[in-house]
Amino acid sequence: MPFNYDLDFDSIDFREQPELYRVGRGEQGVLLVEPYKSEILPHWRFKTPDIATGSSEKIYQMFLDYKTNNDFVGMDMARKFLQMGYTRARRYTNYKGGRKYDDDGKVKERQNDPVKAESAAIFMEKWKQARTDQEYLKMKKEHQKKYG
Repeated sequence: MPFNYDLDFDSIDFREQPELYRVGRGEQGVLLVEPYKSEILPHWRFKTPDIATGSSEKIYQMFLDYKTNNDFVGMDMARKFLQMGYTRARRYTNYKGGRKYDDDGKVKERQNDPVKAESAAIFMEKWKQARTDQEYLKMKKEHQKKYG
């Protein structure tokens, strides 16, 4: 079932109402689903490889903590933030300032920022660990079967 953007995200606590959560595709809902967004977002950084390492390790540890608490929605949100760390660092690798399009809507020329590429690789590793975690995959399947 697709991610439901029609929900009142300002008033829903998905820890209290996990049945309303849909996994969706990729990073859908990563900046909407509370209280997870507020818990994880302050730790999400990728400016340098050192910062990316600390950030990805912290978010992955949160993934494991949510797993310990049998909190699938938290695990999935942590996974999404790790994925977003990779995709945003890649965007900054390819486009200075992270902007793909110029003021006229044309795609800018691609560049290669090796520092941001390293940050992306760091997030990629933690994202792979999260998305292939066997308990996560089992809980994801159960959540989707039960709630859509």
